[in-house]
Amino acid sequence: MKEEKKIYFASDFHLGLEAVMDPMAREKHVVKWLRSIADTASAIYLVGDIFDFWWEYKSVVPKGFTRFMGTISELTDSGLEIHFFTGNHDMWIGDYLSKECGMILHTKPLYTELLGKKFYIAHGEGLGTRDKSYKVLLWLFRNRILRKMYSSLHPRIGLAIAHRWTSHSRLAKEYAGKFSGENNEPLVRHARHVLESHQVDYFIFGHRHIALEYDIGNKGVRIFFLGNWFNAPCYVSWDGGKAVMHDFNYH
Repeated sequence: MKEEKKIYFASDFHLGLEAVMDPMAREKHVVKWLRSIADTASAIYLVGDIFDFWWEYKSVVPKGFTRFMGTISELTDSGLEIHFFTGNHDMWIGDYLSKECGMILHTKPLYTELLGKKFYIAHGEGLGTRDKSYKVLLWLFRNRILRKMYSSLHPRIGLAIAHRWTSHSRLAKEYAGKFSGENNEPLVRHARHVLESHQVDYFIFGHRHIALEYDIGNKGVRIFFLGNWFNAPCYVSWDGGKAVMHDFNYH
């Protein structure tokens, strides 16, 4: 009997991050996962912070990630639909990933229907937060004028500054974070706000580095937090009948 195709979701690979485990090993694990699901996938959604840092100049992109890029290109060339959502670590994209690797790029949350159900998909940075300083930081990162000014730096300088910053960012705190309760979770707050104007069956979020399926208590609406790929990689599959969170075995 032919197996029905599924849609897959994963986030927060942080490719290139030199922490917790060897970055080359992490990239190989991601590639192994992509190849393991390729035959059963009708689409793959990569929901932000796929790279620990990505800054795209007009004719220069960060070195590395060749195994990942090659695998993605091979899969999209075969006709597989792969969506790439920007996160707070890799929001500075241009058209390289779409033109060279064939991915469909998303820089904002996506509200869409997948196999008969309504999905709201977003990396999650800044959504529902009450932290004004973080909102200002995101505004600075997204500001077009400031991005053009930064792009005027030589890549050797610009990339060096960025990698130094990411190594001292709030990543460690995000990674160690635990679910802080419905009233204190910005993404739960955001989901409730979305439900005031949209019908949603499933919310898919990255960013929080926690692997969790959460019942929002609204007629079966569920939130999936997609975890991280540092020590306990996971992903979500959707077959039109049930969304399931899976662990991925490194070995």
